[in-house]
Amino acid sequence: MPYYKLPAQSLSEWFATPQGSYVLAREQSYFDRTVSAIFGYNALQMALPEHDFLRCNRMPLRLTAGHQAGNAVRLCCTELPFASGSLDLVLMPHVLEFAEHLHQILREAERVLMPEGSLIISAFNPRSLWGLHRALGCRKGYPWNGHFINLPRLKDWLALLGFEVVGGRFAAYAPPFAQAKWLERYAFMEAAGDRWWAVSGGVYFLHAIKRVPGMRLIKPQWNDRLVSKLLPVTPKLNNKILQRNEVDTQ
Repeated sequence: MPYYKLPAQSLSEWFATPQGSYVLAREQSYFDRTVSAIFGYNALQMALPEHDFLRCNRMPLRLTAGHQAGNAVRLCCTELPFASGSLDLVLMPHVLEFAEHLHQILREAERVLMPEGSLIISAFNPRSLWGLHRALGCRKGYPWNGHFINLPRLKDWLALLGFEVVGGRFAAYAPPFAQAKWLERYAFMEAAGDRWWAVSGGVYFLHAIKRVPGMRLIKPQWNDRLVSKLLPVTPKLNNKILQRNEVDTQ
């Protein structure tokens, strides 16, 4: 029996199956297109070191981090060993569905991102044929043993942390068939899904920006006559002040 007939024991193992390859191709396409337009110095991909979702990004420092072997940095996702405001881009490919403390992971991502930094998330959509497949009781192995997060709920969490969602999309509209021939046969649903049932893709992506309220400089109303007496000014500037005073007195 081929190994992919057994429940996958990791997300990377599932991505090697025909079903997972179908999803992986669409995720790689989205990440390649999105990260190529994001600039900065430091980018971090959390988990899945076997797949380089940052390959089209041009930042000088690109790292993979997670508890799995193969990551450039071994860490716990709830306690990132990076300085606050030090990263320009954080990628989370299916990190939240399989995390025990997903709110803490999002808080850590907000902490390490610099103002106007980007957070990109991919997750399985519970309101889809893939979510229905899981709801009907198929929860053995990856990705079915994960916690599929509703998109509106995730948006609310991001808003509470000060993120603004600026982009995203859905993908993987075909039913979650296990065989490649059936996935290819239903490939027409990809284009039809984008047009007719856009919110029902098996996977969704979110691109959010960390917004930090800025300070507004309030300038005082200077008394030009008092300033001209207290500070030495050039003749040119003195003439401007005198002309302004004449206008005020008329």
